[in-house]
Formats: sequence, structure tokens, C-alpha cells
Amino acid sequence: MERRARGRGAAYERRRNEIADAVLEVVAAEGLSAVSQSTVAARAGVSPGRVQHYFPARHELIEAAFDRANALSSARIAARAGADSPPREALTAVLTELIPYDAPTRTHMRIRQSFTALALSEESIADRMRGEYERFHGRLADLLRRDREAGALPAAVEPDREAVALAALAEGLAYYVLIGREDADAARDRVLSAIAGLYTST
Repeated sequence: MERRARGRGAAYERRRNEIADAVLEVVAAEGLSAVSQSTVAARAGVSPGRVQHYFPARHELIEAAFDRANALSSARIAARAGADSPPREALTAVLTELIPYDAPTRTHMRIRQSFTALALSEESIADRMRGEYERFHGRLADLLRRDREAGALPAAVEPDREAVALAALAEGLAYYVLIGREDADAARDRVLSAIAGLYTST
């Protein structure tokens, strides 16, 4: 009987994700500066050696946590938007999900703001963030383009430009909500108003 070659399977990825989740918990509670193999090990309930086995260097912990946070966010947004939703409905779900409205979304956006700040000094995170934005803006632009082609959106609307503008508006308002400058409901209304403005523009 042929022996199966050893490799990095589902169990390996699950353990990495569990450690990455612990990193996110540390970031949410104490900030990125508190992330170390020992603090993450304590949060995950494992030995520092086990963390080091999966992530030999601290920057690998940070990068894995960034990727994990984006994967969790994408899954949450996809669940809200729905694969078969009409473009405008999906656009609305995606953008309003960026506005923190409960404890989990506030925690996620605080974590994201921490990574955004880190991207100013860490090129590896900045490169990952650029890639995420390229995919995110592309998804928004595709939704706008589908409605423009269907005649639901004015022909003068430029999907690529408006996708960036809408994402920037939502994320900027999310930051205002986090620091208490804007109410979550008011921020959501601003996003809805911006989307409505595109669909009624001439």
C-alpha cells in the first residue's frame, strides 16, 4: 500500500488560523505593539515553542493575522451581500458592513485601523493592503459596471473611480465612528446617500 506523503494539510492550516486568531485578540485588547510569541501563546493557550514552530518570526505572526482578519471580514461581508443579490443591494451590503455597528464589527475595524497605521512603516503590510484594496475596489466597480450596463446606473458614472470614492467614504466614516466623532446610524445614512446619489445622477 502506498504511503501518503506528509504535507501541510487541513490540520496544519487550522492550527495556524487558531494562532492567527489569538494574534487578533491581542491586537484588539492591547494593540500591535503587544504582539509577541509569548503573548500570543498565552492568549492561544499553547506554548511559545508551538507558536514559534508555525511562525518563526514576529513579522510572520503579524502578516498571518492581517491575512486572517481580511479573510474573516470577506466571509462576513459575503454572507451579508449574498451571491445572487442584485448589484445595488450587494453594493449597499458591502459598504454598510464597513461601518462598525456592534461589538464584533467595532473590534474588527479597530484591528484594521491598527494594521493601516502599521502599513505606513511596514512595506510587507502595505503591499498586502494594496492588494486587498485592488481586489475590493474591483469588486465594487464590477457591481457598478453591471448596473450601468443594465441601464440602472447613469452612463456617465465611472465605476472604477466611484468604487474608490465609496470605499474611502465608508472607511473614513468607520474611523469617525470608532473615535466617537460620528454616530453609526448617521454614518450608515451618509453611505446610503452617496450610493443613492450615484443612481440618481445625470
